[in-house]
Amino acid sequence: MSVKVNKLLVRLLLEDDLSRGDEAIADAIIHPDFFDHTNPPGMERGPDGHKAIGRLFRSAFPDLNWQIDDLIAERDKVVARTTMTGTHLGEFFGIPPTGRQVSMTGVHVLRVQEGKIAEHWGSNDDLSLMRQLGAIPTEPI
Repeated sequence: MSVKVNKLLVRLLLEDDLSRGDEAIADAIIHPDFFDHTNPPGMERGPDGHKAIGRLFRSAFPDLNWQIDDLIAERDKVVARTTMTGTHLGEFFGIPPTGRQVSMTGVHVLRVQEGKIAEHWGSNDDLSLMRQLGAIPTEPI
């Protein structure tokens, strides 16, 4: 696959699959052996595990949006620098809805295999998100 096609796959993942919740896109672009190194323990692999984490985020943040700030590709890898935004209207990892609008930056590396996204590594600013949700104090203790 060309780097142009690989970047398109990641754009579809972030904009149509994760942001809009179009699981038909997930079925089309997620490799059967997909492994997400960032998923919580116990989440299954493959397209079903990917769709489960997407549903978890969208149920907590119904207006979820993953903005692509930068998209860089080489060979079978694509790196996306992102900003996730949403309004916390559902439970999120045990945190009850706060109604707060949140914003979280992140960097994601995705590997493409056989024309589908096969692997994901990522680092989000989870500390900032937890502070915005009130789960962690903003001031030092």
